[in-house]
Amino acid sequence: MHIELSGSTDPKARTLVLSAGLGGLGSFWLPQLNDLRQTYRVVIYDQRGTGRSPDALPEGYSMRDMADELAEELSALGIDNYDVIGHALGGMVAMQLAIDYPQRVARLVIVNGWLRLNAHTRRCFTVRQDLLLNVGVEAWVRAQPLFLYPADWLADNEARIEAEETLHVAHFQGMENLLRRLNALMACDFTRQASAITQPVLLLCSHDDLLVPWTCSQALCEALPHATLEKMAWGGHAMSVTDSSTFNQLLLNWLEETAPETLPVELEPLWQKP
Repeated sequence: MHIELSGSTDPKARTLVLSAGLGGLGSFWLPQLNDLRQTYRVVIYDQRGTGRSPDALPEGYSMRDMADELAEELSALGIDNYDVIGHALGGMVAMQLAIDYPQRVARLVIVNGWLRLNAHTRRCFTVRQDLLLNVGVEAWVRAQPLFLYPADWLADNEARIEAEETLHVAHFQGMENLLRRLNALMACDFTRQASAITQPVLLLCSHDDLLVPWTCSQALCEALPHATLEKMAWGGHAMSVTDSSTFNQLLLNWLEETAPETLPVELEPLWQKP
């Protein structure tokens, strides 16, 4: 698994693990890195079967598999206590880690997440899956921005979107991998397990998210014992990209407000340069 570590070299600095959504690429978090690196040690990674972590995913691949392989990789680097920031699928990974490795995960930030799959989100995923299977990879990639970004932002960033589409087609994770990751995501249901997540949780959502209604974050907030909900008025599903200044400020404020008074001493990680 390709992992990049950067940021503060202060041994008392908290470690933040950033987990992307269905695309799986650590580069999704580029708009956050400069702000987070000032205070924290930051881990980004390409999820198994995506980007610079090529692999053929097995049949029955699950969210627990995604959490286990990340926990193992982090432990191999000497990182055994951390906070997890996850976007959509990455938020599901964060919750699974919090349940299965509660001694390692101190805090969670879940961006546009859910307790169980919403009927509208299921419809969106089904439409996208039909495009992939019946039209092809290019159609999947062309449709993706419609679900990620607000219409006005898309219109103002056409050249950027076209460049991203070319890149995503060239580095497509593969139909089999994508479908297995999508099936794992759609099968997630934390209804019975949410009460076991006792860590502090920040839930961030956007009112104009086309893919995941903001009410999903509200329902998740009500199910978690120690959750805070912050709603952004604009930004779409990828508001961490479209309105990174607002997003970053909300994130940094919460991290500062909930900083543990007593920090565990963490083993010095085996640093890799980005």
